[in-house]
Amino acid sequence: MLDKSKIGHLFSSFTTDVEKGRLKFFAKSINETNPVYTDEVVAIAEGYKALPAPPTFAFSLDMEGPEFLPVIDLLNLNIAKILHGSQDFEYLGQIYAGDKITVSSKLKNIFDKKNGALEFVVMETSYSNQNNDLVAKANQTLVYRNA
Repeated sequence: MLDKSKIGHLFSSFTTDVEKGRLKFFAKSINETNPVYTDEVVAIAEGYKALPAPPTFAFSLDMEGPEFLPVIDLLNLNIAKILHGSQDFEYLGQIYAGDKITVSSKLKNIFDKKNGALEFVVMETSYSNQNNDLVAKANQTLVYRNA
């Protein structure tokens, strides 16, 4: 069983730059065809201050941290037994090209099902821009297979 005493653990925050080319690449990779996400002229004409980040882009910022999924080391997880269970986002603002986003995560919960055969690790992440405005929050659930 995973160590529930780790619930509430705060991981090291980090800051990363949001680059225009990266936003365009992400939009293409999710097959987003709205030109507001790939053409800055269109974005500005639509009322955005710069090229906006497409939906779910914030998750890709998590990969910029000093270590991939730091919860793996914290809970001593075998990566081969991890499944991505779910992820949801709450948008409180807009992420734009040129922003510096600070990513802060904590271990929100651990619970099990099927008499411990499956354990669920819930992570909560917040994304704040260079003005310290909270622009998004995400909850991610990882499923850990013990059987």
